[in-house]
Amino acid sequence: MVPRTRRPHTLPAHLRAPGVAGLVSHLAAATVQPWAFSFAIFLLASLIIDWPWLSGRVTIPWDAKAQFLPQIQFLAQSLARGDSQAWTPFVFSGHPQIADPQSMIFSPPFLALALMDGAPSLWAQDATVLACAVLGGAALMLWCRDQRWHWAAGLIAALAFSHGASMAWRIQHIGQVLSLAYLPMAMLCLDRALSRASIRYGFATGIIVAAMVLGRDQVALLGLYVLAGLAAWRVLSSAEPGRALRRSVLPLIAGGACAGLLAALPVLLTALLAHQSNRPSIDYVSAARGSLHPALLLTLVVPDVFAASGRMEDYWGPPSFAWPDTGLFLAQNMGVLYMGALPLVLLLIAAIRGWILAREARFFMGAAAVALVYALGWYTPLFRVLYALLPGVDLYRRPADAAFLLGALGATLSGYSMHRLCGAPVASRQTARIAAAILVVAFLPAIGLALWLGHVPLIRLPLAAALISFAAAASALIWAMPRLASRPRLAVAALAGVLTLDLAYNNGPSSATAQPPERYDLLRPNTHNATIAILKSKVVADEKRRDRIELAGLGFDWPNASLTHGLENTLGYNPIRLALYSQAVGAEDHVGLPDQRKFSALFPSYRSTLANLLGLRFIATGVPIETIDKHLTGDLPLIARTPDGYIYENPDALPRVLFTTAARAADFTRLIADGAWPDVDLRSTVLLERVAQANAAPKRPGTARILSYRNTEVLVETDSPDGGILVLNDLWHPWWFAEVDGRPAEMLRANVLFRAVVVPPARHTVRFTFRPVAAALGLIGQ
Repeated sequence: MVPRTRRPHTLPAHLRAPGVAGLVSHLAAATVQPWAFSFAIFLLASLIIDWPWLSGRVTIPWDAKAQFLPQIQFLAQSLARGDSQAWTPFVFSGHPQIADPQSMIFSPPFLALALMDGAPSLWAQDATVLACAVLGGAALMLWCRDQRWHWAAGLIAALAFSHGASMAWRIQHIGQVLSLAYLPMAMLCLDRALSRASIRYGFATGIIVAAMVLGRDQVALLGLYVLAGLAAWRVLSSAEPGRALRRSVLPLIAGGACAGLLAALPVLLTALLAHQSNRPSIDYVSAARGSLHPALLLTLVVPDVFAASGRMEDYWGPPSFAWPDTGLFLAQNMGVLYMGALPLVLLLIAAIRGWILAREARFFMGAAAVALVYALGWYTPLFRVLYALLPGVDLYRRPADAAFLLGALGATLSGYSMHRLCGAPVASRQTARIAAAILVVAFLPAIGLALWLGHVPLIRLPLAAALISFAAAASALIWAMPRLASRPRLAVAALAGVLTLDLAYNNGPSSATAQPPERYDLLRPNTHNATIAILKSKVVADEKRRDRIELAGLGFDWPNASLTHGLENTLGYNPIRLALYSQAVGAEDHVGLPDQRKFSALFPSYRSTLANLLGLRFIATGVPIETIDKHLTGDLPLIARTPDGYIYENPDALPRVLFTTAARAADFTRLIADGAWPDVDLRSTVLLERVAQANAAPKRPGTARILSYRNTEVLVETDSPDGGILVLNDLWHPWWFAEVDGRPAEMLRANVLFRAVVVPPARHTVRFTFRPVAAALGLIGQ
């Protein structure tokens, strides 16, 4: 019989005293509640592990800054000036933010940050991400407490969850980090809803599940499957399944209804965007190219065995230049699974003793096995079955994202093993043998691979670090086990201390997770970067012109800087883009390197009709522009040379608004394919998909000027003696609507990519508004 820790319902008065001094005295007091003690140790350990980031010495790099920080800054700046965040004009010539999971609009932590701070800093973003990871660990501790596990179990599980595996090595993928952080919160509320037949906790589960779903990433999807499986397991494994099902119906209905109400519309908008995008679905081969190579399982024991923490040129794991072709596309940090030596030793103890097959652990062991199969992707035949059968899987690339779930489930199982160990300590000799066996099983293939690929010098330090880590974990466990009964706080503090130092070193700052903040100065709203300053000073935004810029080949961190600085960019960084725009302009996911700037038939060069229609006036490049644009005919004036690169001007860029007096029908599909524009003056003639009738007589010219320009609303005034067609050289999208003098008007697709409205003679006000909800509901009603 495993002893159960008594669960207090209220804290004594002396434990509720405020202040740091009170906290210290409580921890030292003999009467301190064990769970309060474990929470305090967890927070202290998290502070130690996260201190390099919280101190400001380093910052979370790569996608956290290049992709997500500008999105959060755009969100905050829009809220601060009272503008809508649903559409941004600052990347890809216009993008529906409200439907894009990368925008963070529906992320509660970052929405709260944006509401509090109109210009979030690098540190504020880092602190928010790290706090969410810690909150997830704290929720896991509460869940362990509800399971009546020993308080030491919750502490070990929380440390491994918050600071282990992908939560540490992929911290820059902040959307997925948040999705995983919500999982133990949802587990906590779900189990309470089911065990207590509580509608209130059912609603709480629904709210957290909605937050997870609104992440709209693969980790969220897999987390939902885990929660669904857990609910089914709780019902089916109960002593009376029928009664358990009846008690669960109302809480589950409440949770499902709540989650549906909160998440349905954003998910619908994302589904519609996916249909319009460059990647409406991911085929099996494309998805499986993101599989976890079996060799990466060695990182469970030796995290840096393949030099994932260092420079890209030193990395020799799969895939890399050193490894024979694998067909995989994974960044070097994506396959690191290390969650600490102590949790792995505990898992092996549980496996040897059969604890992982106990009723309390069986579901999590099965879920971990499925997650491992999923992560391995095409290296097992089962992923193809999962890809075919599980709804939603074909929307995502990279099955290795399941490594997030592996870390969470492994942390939970290690906590369970700690719980059982507190009631049935193992012999010191057995613990030492288990640690030694782990090292032998990992070291032999690691050395063999290093010999095969010629990287023996690179594995000496990682192997030595692993040897020290597992020796320390085994020694601490051997020392602590006989003291768990007599001096439990000291014993558990020692174990937590060893695990904290282990994670702080082995999962600490690396090239993938930490860079100097100075590197990201260009993403500070008040930056003094010369390139940004010159572009801001040169760009014109008046009643005729709104100059667009392009940032090409300047480095990984540059493409989305336009979101931070309010520069209307023709490109950006996003795996999801509108298909029409990508085909017409040649926009790719990223344009940090010069060779990532692709051109199209319709946009063959910076000197082209489409470049002029876009109003692309300033091009900033990291290399001379002719290196990027091989078809450039004639020189574009070089107006500045900065430490970052070159800034050119296109003097032929057209105004944002044109008033045309003639229309001509054109096949836009053919135009995109061959790039052959009709021989017309697009300042006075507009190309439309269809023209009702030929113009009977020439019309006299009119004028158009911008009265107001906001993210989701543009007001233009036209004045003409004979009427005509207003052309707004902003991206056409079916969620934009037009009005003339307050009355609905048809918004036409003009010149392949842009918006147009027919206006009668005299002076009129044309209003363009972005109404995604109305558009989505309209599609449902059809």
